[in-house]
Amino acid sequence: MELGRQKASTAKVIIRPSQEWLPLSLSSVWEYRDLLYFLVWRDIKVRYKQTFLGILWAVLQPALMTLAFFVFFGRLAGVPSEGIPYPVFAFSGILPWQLFAFALAESSNSLVSNERLVTKVYFPRVIIPLASVLAGLVDFLVGFLVLLAMMLFWGIAPSVAAWTLPFFIFLVLAAALGVGFWFAALNVQYRDVRYTLPFIIQFWLFLSPVVYPTSLVPEPWRILYGVNPMVGAIEGLRWALLGQRGLGLELVSSILTTAFLFLGGLCYFRRIERSFADVI
Repeated sequence: MELGRQKASTAKVIIRPSQEWLPLSLSSVWEYRDLLYFLVWRDIKVRYKQTFLGILWAVLQPALMTLAFFVFFGRLAGVPSEGIPYPVFAFSGILPWQLFAFALAESSNSLVSNERLVTKVYFPRVIIPLASVLAGLVDFLVGFLVLLAMMLFWGIAPSVAAWTLPFFIFLVLAAALGVGFWFAALNVQYRDVRYTLPFIIQFWLFLSPVVYPTSLVPEPWRILYGVNPMVGAIEGLRWALLGQRGLGLELVSSILTTAFLFLGGLCYFRRIERSFADVI
Protein backbone atom coordinates (compact mmCIF):
# COMPACT_ATOMS: atom_id res chain seq x y z
CA MET A 1 0.00 0.00 0.00
CA GLU A 2 2.79 2.37 0.95
CA LEU A 3 4.65 1.48 -2.23
CA GLY A 4 1.60 2.33 -4.32
CA ARG A 5 1.25 5.71 -2.66
CA GLN A 6 4.93 6.43 -3.19
CA LYS A 7 4.66 5.65 -6.89
CA ALA A 8 1.57 7.83 -7.21
CA SER A 9 3.31 10.76 -5.52
CA THR A 10 6.32 10.55 -7.84
CA ALA A 11 4.27 10.30 -11.05
CA LYS A 12 5.24 12.90 -13.67
CA VAL A 13 3.31 14.48 -16.47
CA ILE A 14 5.38 15.18 -19.58
CA ILE A 15 4.04 17.91 -21.87
CA ARG A 16 5.30 17.62 -25.43
CA PRO A 17 4.89 20.26 -28.15
CA SER A 18 2.45 19.49 -30.91
CA GLN A 19 3.99 18.39 -34.20
CA GLU A 20 0.98 19.43 -36.23
CA TRP A 21 0.27 22.62 -38.14
CA LEU A 22 -3.19 22.85 -36.62
CA PRO A 23 -3.80 26.62 -36.42
CA LEU A 24 -5.67 26.78 -33.14
CA SER A 25 -6.94 24.43 -30.48
CA LEU A 26 -10.05 26.18 -29.23
CA SER A 27 -10.47 23.62 -26.46
CA SER A 28 -7.08 24.51 -24.97
CA VAL A 29 -7.86 28.23 -25.09
CA TRP A 30 -11.23 27.60 -23.44
CA GLU A 31 -9.54 25.48 -20.78
CA TYR A 32 -7.33 28.44 -19.86
CA ARG A 33 -10.07 31.06 -20.18
CA ASP A 34 -9.52 32.18 -16.58
CA LEU A 35 -5.89 32.98 -17.40
CA LEU A 36 -7.02 34.90 -20.48
CA TYR A 37 -9.42 36.95 -18.37
CA PHE A 38 -6.71 37.63 -15.78
CA LEU A 39 -4.19 38.78 -18.41
CA VAL A 40 -6.73 41.08 -20.09
CA TRP A 41 -7.74 42.62 -16.77
CA ARG A 42 -4.08 43.00 -15.76
CA ASP A 43 -3.21 44.79 -19.00
CA ILE A 44 -6.15 47.17 -18.57
CA LYS A 45 -5.19 48.03 -14.99
CA VAL A 46 -1.50 48.49 -15.82
CA ARG A 47 -2.38 50.73 -18.76
CA TYR A 48 -4.11 53.30 -16.54
CA LYS A 49 -2.33 52.74 -13.24
CA GLN A 50 -0.87 55.94 -11.77
CA THR A 51 -2.14 58.09 -14.63
CA PHE A 52 -3.63 61.51 -13.97
CA LEU A 53 -6.29 61.39 -16.70
CA GLY A 54 -6.94 57.65 -16.60
CA ILE A 55 -9.56 56.48 -19.08
CA LEU A 56 -9.79 60.00 -20.52
CA TRP A 57 -6.68 59.16 -22.56
CA ALA A 58 -8.97 56.99 -24.68
CA VAL A 59 -10.78 60.19 -25.69
CA LEU A 60 -7.94 62.71 -25.65
CA GLN A 61 -5.65 60.90 -28.07
CA PRO A 62 -8.13 60.42 -30.97
CA ALA A 63 -9.61 63.89 -30.31
CA LEU A 64 -6.23 65.61 -30.69
CA MET A 65 -5.43 63.58 -33.80
CA THR A 66 -8.83 64.53 -35.25
CA LEU A 67 -8.13 68.20 -34.57
CA ALA A 68 -4.73 68.03 -36.25
CA PHE A 69 -6.08 66.18 -39.30
CA PHE A 70 -9.03 68.57 -39.55
CA VAL A 71 -6.72 71.60 -39.66
CA PHE A 72 -4.10 70.24 -42.05
CA PHE A 73 -6.09 67.87 -44.26
CA GLY A 74 -9.66 69.12 -43.95
CA ARG A 75 -8.99 72.88 -44.08
CA LEU A 76 -5.57 73.47 -45.63
CA ALA A 77 -5.37 70.52 -48.03
CA GLY A 78 -9.11 70.36 -48.74
CA VAL A 79 -9.31 66.57 -48.58
CA PRO A 80 -12.91 65.50 -49.38
CA SER A 81 -15.00 63.63 -46.82
CA GLU A 82 -17.84 62.44 -49.07
CA GLY A 83 -20.50 64.72 -47.65
CA ILE A 84 -19.73 63.96 -44.01
CA PRO A 85 -18.39 66.67 -41.67
CA TYR A 86 -14.64 66.15 -41.72
CA PRO A 87 -14.23 65.83 -37.91
CA VAL A 88 -16.73 62.93 -37.91
CA PHE A 89 -15.09 61.44 -41.00
CA ALA A 90 -11.60 61.61 -39.48
CA PHE A 91 -12.66 60.39 -36.03
CA SER A 92 -14.46 57.40 -37.54
CA GLY A 93 -11.20 56.43 -39.24
CA ILE A 94 -8.92 57.16 -36.31
CA LEU A 95 -10.97 55.04 -33.92
CA PRO A 96 -10.49 51.66 -35.69
CA TRP A 97 -6.96 52.63 -36.63
CA GLN A 98 -5.96 53.25 -33.02
CA LEU A 99 -7.48 49.91 -32.04
CA PHE A 100 -5.41 48.24 -34.76
CA ALA A 101 -2.19 50.11 -33.90
CA PHE A 102 -2.53 49.40 -30.17
CA ALA A 103 -3.38 45.74 -30.70
CA LEU A 104 -0.52 45.26 -33.16
CA ALA A 105 2.09 46.95 -30.94
CA GLU A 106 1.00 45.17 -27.76
CA SER A 107 0.66 41.71 -29.31
CA SER A 108 4.03 42.03 -31.05
CA ASN A 109 5.81 42.76 -27.76
CA SER A 110 3.62 40.52 -25.61
CA LEU A 111 5.90 37.48 -25.38
CA VAL A 112 9.00 39.49 -24.51
CA SER A 113 7.02 41.52 -21.96
CA ASN A 114 5.83 38.31 -20.30
CA GLU A 115 9.21 36.56 -20.35
CA ARG A 116 8.95 35.17 -16.81
CA LEU A 117 5.49 33.80 -17.43
CA VAL A 118 6.59 32.08 -20.64
CA THR A 119 9.64 30.41 -19.08
CA LYS A 120 8.04 29.22 -15.82
CA VAL A 121 4.46 28.14 -16.50
CA TYR A 122 2.86 25.96 -19.16
CA PHE A 123 -0.22 27.25 -20.97
CA PRO A 124 -1.14 27.86 -24.63
CA ARG A 125 1.20 30.69 -25.61
CA VAL A 126 -1.38 32.06 -28.03
CA ILE A 127 -3.26 33.40 -25.02
CA ILE A 128 -0.62 36.11 -24.43
CA PRO A 129 -1.00 38.03 -27.73
CA LEU A 130 -4.75 37.37 -27.67
CA ALA A 131 -5.06 39.04 -24.25
CA SER A 132 -3.04 42.04 -25.44
CA VAL A 133 -5.40 42.55 -28.37
CA LEU A 134 -8.60 42.25 -26.33
CA ALA A 135 -7.36 44.83 -23.80
CA GLY A 136 -7.56 47.50 -26.50
CA LEU A 137 -11.33 47.13 -26.78
CA VAL A 138 -11.85 49.27 -23.68
CA ASP A 139 -10.35 52.35 -25.36
CA PHE A 140 -12.31 51.63 -28.51
CA LEU A 141 -15.64 51.43 -26.69
CA VAL A 142 -15.01 54.69 -24.85
CA GLY A 143 -14.03 56.41 -28.10
CA PHE A 144 -17.05 54.94 -29.84
CA LEU A 145 -19.34 56.71 -27.37
CA VAL A 146 -17.61 59.97 -28.29
CA LEU A 147 -18.17 59.22 -31.98
CA LEU A 148 -21.88 58.69 -31.33
CA ALA A 149 -21.98 62.04 -29.50
CA MET A 150 -20.30 63.74 -32.49
CA MET A 151 -22.85 62.21 -34.84
CA LEU A 152 -25.65 63.46 -32.62
CA PHE A 153 -24.12 66.95 -32.60
CA TRP A 154 -23.96 67.07 -36.43
CA GLY A 155 -27.37 65.45 -36.81
CA ILE A 156 -26.11 62.22 -38.39
CA ALA A 157 -28.26 59.16 -37.74
CA PRO A 158 -26.69 55.67 -37.81
CA SER A 159 -27.42 53.79 -41.01
CA VAL A 160 -29.61 50.71 -41.20
CA ALA A 161 -26.45 48.63 -41.64
CA ALA A 162 -25.19 49.48 -38.13
CA TRP A 163 -25.84 45.89 -37.06
CA THR A 164 -22.79 44.83 -39.12
CA LEU A 165 -20.40 46.90 -36.97
CA PRO A 166 -19.21 43.89 -34.89
CA PHE A 167 -18.01 42.21 -38.09
CA PHE A 168 -15.77 45.13 -39.04
CA ILE A 169 -14.45 45.45 -35.48
CA PHE A 170 -13.65 41.74 -35.63
CA LEU A 171 -11.87 42.37 -38.94
CA VAL A 172 -9.66 44.99 -37.26
CA LEU A 173 -8.80 42.64 -34.39
CA ALA A 174 -8.15 39.69 -36.70
CA ALA A 175 -5.80 41.76 -38.87
CA ALA A 176 -3.90 43.10 -35.85
CA LEU A 177 -3.67 39.67 -34.23
CA GLY A 178 -2.58 38.01 -37.47
CA VAL A 179 0.31 40.42 -37.99
CA GLY A 180 0.95 40.37 -34.24
CA PHE A 181 1.46 36.59 -34.33
CA TRP A 182 4.21 37.01 -36.91
CA PHE A 183 5.95 39.84 -35.09
CA ALA A 184 5.57 38.30 -31.61
CA ALA A 185 7.27 35.11 -32.74
CA LEU A 186 9.99 36.99 -34.64
CA ASN A 187 10.53 39.35 -31.71
CA VAL A 188 11.56 36.44 -29.51
CA GLN A 189 14.47 35.68 -31.82
CA TYR A 190 15.23 39.12 -33.25
CA ARG A 191 14.79 41.94 -30.75
CA ASP A 192 15.23 44.64 -33.38
CA VAL A 193 11.62 43.93 -34.43
CA ARG A 194 10.45 46.20 -31.63
CA TYR A 195 12.48 49.09 -33.09
CA THR A 196 11.07 48.74 -36.59
CA LEU A 197 7.48 48.37 -35.41
CA PRO A 198 6.75 52.10 -34.74
CA PHE A 199 7.93 52.97 -38.25
CA ILE A 200 5.79 50.23 -39.79
CA ILE A 201 2.68 51.41 -37.90
CA GLN A 202 3.28 55.06 -38.85
CA PHE A 203 3.83 54.17 -42.52
CA TRP A 204 0.75 51.90 -42.48
CA LEU A 205 -1.36 54.83 -41.23
CA PHE A 206 -0.91 56.77 -44.46
CA LEU A 207 -1.56 53.66 -46.55
CA SER A 208 -4.99 53.39 -44.92
CA PRO A 209 -8.07 55.56 -45.58
CA VAL A 210 -7.97 57.26 -42.19
CA VAL A 211 -7.76 60.89 -43.31
CA TYR A 212 -8.90 60.45 -46.92
CA PRO A 213 -11.64 58.38 -48.60
CA THR A 214 -10.96 55.35 -50.77
CA SER A 215 -12.74 57.16 -53.62
CA LEU A 216 -9.52 59.14 -54.19
CA VAL A 217 -7.84 55.93 -55.32
CA PRO A 218 -8.41 55.24 -59.04
CA GLU A 219 -10.99 52.50 -59.64
CA PRO A 220 -8.60 50.01 -61.33
CA TRP A 221 -6.26 50.18 -58.31
CA ARG A 222 -8.82 49.67 -55.56
CA ILE A 223 -8.62 45.88 -55.51
CA LEU A 224 -4.85 46.14 -55.07
CA TYR A 225 -5.35 48.92 -52.52
CA GLY A 226 -7.70 46.62 -50.60
CA VAL A 227 -4.81 44.20 -49.99
CA ASN A 228 -4.26 46.46 -47.00
CA PRO A 229 -6.67 44.83 -44.52
CA MET A 230 -7.41 48.16 -42.84
CA VAL A 231 -8.97 49.50 -46.04
CA GLY A 232 -11.94 47.17 -45.81
CA ALA A 233 -12.18 47.52 -42.02
CA ILE A 234 -12.23 51.33 -41.95
CA GLU A 235 -14.40 51.81 -45.01
CA GLY A 236 -16.71 49.08 -43.79
CA LEU A 237 -17.12 50.74 -40.41
CA ARG A 238 -17.93 54.07 -42.08
CA TRP A 239 -20.42 52.37 -44.38
CA ALA A 240 -22.10 50.55 -41.49
CA LEU A 241 -22.30 53.56 -39.20
CA LEU A 242 -22.42 56.62 -41.43
CA GLY A 243 -24.06 55.17 -44.53
CA GLN A 244 -21.26 56.09 -46.93
CA ARG A 245 -20.93 54.72 -50.44
CA GLY A 246 -21.37 51.01 -51.00
CA LEU A 247 -18.40 48.72 -50.51
CA GLY A 248 -16.63 47.35 -53.56
CA LEU A 249 -14.17 44.59 -54.31
CA GLU A 250 -11.63 46.20 -51.99
CA LEU A 251 -13.59 44.74 -49.07
CA VAL A 252 -13.28 41.24 -50.52
CA SER A 253 -9.56 41.82 -51.02
CA SER A 254 -9.18 43.01 -47.42
CA ILE A 255 -11.06 40.02 -46.01
CA LEU A 256 -8.91 37.57 -47.98
CA THR A 257 -5.71 39.31 -46.87
CA THR A 258 -6.86 39.30 -43.24
CA ALA A 259 -7.64 35.58 -43.41
CA PHE A 260 -4.21 34.88 -44.92
CA LEU A 261 -2.38 36.98 -42.32
CA PHE A 262 -4.30 35.46 -39.42
CA LEU A 263 -4.01 31.81 -40.43
CA GLY A 264 -0.44 32.18 -41.67
CA GLY A 265 0.67 34.04 -38.56
CA LEU A 266 -1.07 31.55 -36.27
CA CYS A 267 0.52 28.57 -38.02
CA TYR A 268 3.97 30.16 -37.81
CA PHE A 269 3.44 31.11 -34.16
CA ARG A 270 2.38 27.60 -33.16
CA ARG A 271 5.14 26.02 -35.21
CA ILE A 272 7.94 27.73 -33.31
CA GLU A 273 6.30 28.25 -29.91
CA ARG A 274 8.05 25.12 -28.65
CA SER A 275 11.31 27.10 -28.64
CA PHE A 276 10.01 30.28 -26.96
CA ALA A 277 11.07 29.30 -23.44
CA ASP A 278 14.58 28.40 -24.63
CA VAL A 279 15.24 31.44 -26.79
CA ILE A 280 13.47 34.24 -24.95
